[in-house]
Amino acid sequence: MTASRIYLDHNATTPVSAAARAAVTEALDLLGNPSSVHRPGAAARQVIERAREQVAAMVGAQPAEIVFTSGGTEANNCVLWGIDRHIIVSAVEHDSVLAAAQRTPRGATTVPVDAAGVIDLGALQHVLNTNEGALLSLMLANNETGVVQPVREAAAMAHAAGAMVHCDAVQGPGKISVDIAALGVDLLTLSAHKFGGPMGVGALVVRTGVVLSPSQVGGGQEGYRRAGTQNVPGIAGFGAAAAGSSDAAADASRIAGLRDRLEAACTECGAEVMGAGAPRLPNTSCLTMPGISSETQIMALDLDGIAVSAGAACSSGKVGPSHVLAAMGVAPDLAATAIRVSLGRTTTEADVARFISAWSALYQRKHGAATTRRAS
Repeated sequence: MTASRIYLDHNATTPVSAAARAAVTEALDLLGNPSSVHRPGAAARQVIERAREQVAAMVGAQPAEIVFTSGGTEANNCVLWGIDRHIIVSAVEHDSVLAAAQRTPRGATTVPVDAAGVIDLGALQHVLNTNEGALLSLMLANNETGVVQPVREAAAMAHAAGAMVHCDAVQGPGKISVDIAALGVDLLTLSAHKFGGPMGVGALVVRTGVVLSPSQVGGGQEGYRRAGTQNVPGIAGFGAAAAGSSDAAADASRIAGLRDRLEAACTECGAEVMGAGAPRLPNTSCLTMPGISSETQIMALDLDGIAVSAGAACSSGKVGPSHVLAAMGVAPDLAATAIRVSLGRTTTEADVARFISAWSALYQRKHGAATTRRAS
């Protein structure tokens, strides 16, 4: 096995930034419960409110609109279970949205996407017309393909039809600019560990005037919108990561260049890039390797010291069929050969070169062996 490892799974989680690590460590030394009225409690509360300001500034919101959660999944569930409306989702949403939508009392409607993975706005308009006053939940960017959705256009259509709009923007910060006013949405989901913060902390941005029933009750934390003692160290790290997110996004051009180089080399070997015809995150490639399963690729690359994935990281380590690729009309046999390579701030030219070399060698070994068997 190769001694040094290369991490190319940044859409699953990112390395904790130095600033976030320092903020977490400092907050761990605080003793007070942020709900307590004494000085130690006030000190802990001050850390939370500072982080609230930092997260709000990252997405152009007001601090009072930030509700801290345990992560993106909880934030998504809070929306779909906290607003009593018919739910409209795209076919490529994260599982935390799709699963929650199926358990809502007013039902859910799924809107198809085109071959590139972009929501069909014509179909959306029809669904909006037949489900007045619904809630549309549309992600900003897909975690598997990196395809960026036309959220602003969809939100304008939804509002014109009397609907509310939620955007799962988990994959956005640190890669592209995210501004809630520019997107025109009512609610926005964020997750710290996707852009240099710690795991286990996220936020739901709830625009002023939006009424949301709390999914957790029993305390007055987070403005009575999410009961439970706040994760002070995690929130502190979240705030620090948010404050540095613009620096990460500024590296997008370099990362996009590395991504394009990787894709060009792999397509020469017969790979196909899923979603290549649509706007995408600068760091994400969903690649197929004809005839070689995703699981085989992941294990072989891991043995070579390279970490990639086969899509979402929320399937308990299992490699299974991708609902995203299925919604895009990708044939099951081809979809079963897709892997996701997601780059980040720590990715170097040498990392990409090593991936290309390992991936190409695997392709040649497998297809060379098949050729030999056929010849014999």
